Amino acid sequence: MSTGDVLLQAKELRYSYASRLRGFKRFEFEVLKGLNFNVYRGETLGIMGRNGCGKSSLLRILNGIVAPTEGALKQSGPLTRMLLTLGLGFDKDLTGRDNAMLGAMLQGYSRSRSKEALEDIKEFSELGDFFERPVKTYSSGMRSRLGFSTALKTEVDLLLIDETLSVGDQHFSHKAEKAMMEKINSEQTVIFVSHSGGQVEKVCSRAIWLEDGVIQAEGDTKEVAAEYKAFMDELDRSGGKSAWER
Repeated sequence: MSTGDVLLQAKELRYSYASRLRGFKRFEFEVLKGLNFNVYRGETLGIMGRNGCGKSSLLRILNGIVAPTEGALKQSGPLTRMLLTLGLGFDKDLTGRDNAMLGAMLQGYSRSRSKEALEDIKEFSELGDFFERPVKTYSSGMRSRLGFSTALKTEVDLLLIDETLSVGDQHFSHKAEKAMMEKINSEQTVIFVSHSGGQVEKVCSRAIWLEDGVIQAEGDTKEVAAEYKAFMDELDRSGGKSAWER
């Protein structure tokens, strides 16, 4: 539940990158176009929008992976964060244990505290002996389970959840969804990013709709989701390729 305290403040966030067309003509592609919004401590904020709208770029900025081209992302104080996505940043030559250890330390844990978290990570991941084996021997589902378990069992100030998360078989998927909902319903601050308005509406109390790098709507999740759905329905009627996903 939100405390009303601002954890993060985005002020005129812009992000662009340079590319080249045929004939080596250089051009600048603007992905995010002056975003302004707050993230409040303890809330679950949903960011919805179709593929290519700028969600992934915004997620990387919020996680500190890349810096905005212009504008600022201000935080209330020291802030640890974790991006929950499929196998992000794993060293395939290291074991699951070593990767989990590094993941915890990157979130600001001391070496001793990271070691204390390892058994909980191993148990939740259900990797068994594979936890001691190199990640390059893992299936995609096993890598996902390791990433999810490391994020879940590492206490951070801000948890960012990418819609592309996949956690393997049906049993573990149900277990992971339950654990994730417990996190969302706790005092944990969460940003959930998805192209599905239905998913965002299910778990978030406040939402932002992003389209073509611009915030089209912000506020109550049901109202924002309804605007997004109307937009997607109109795209369908006019031959758009995307569809509203419930």
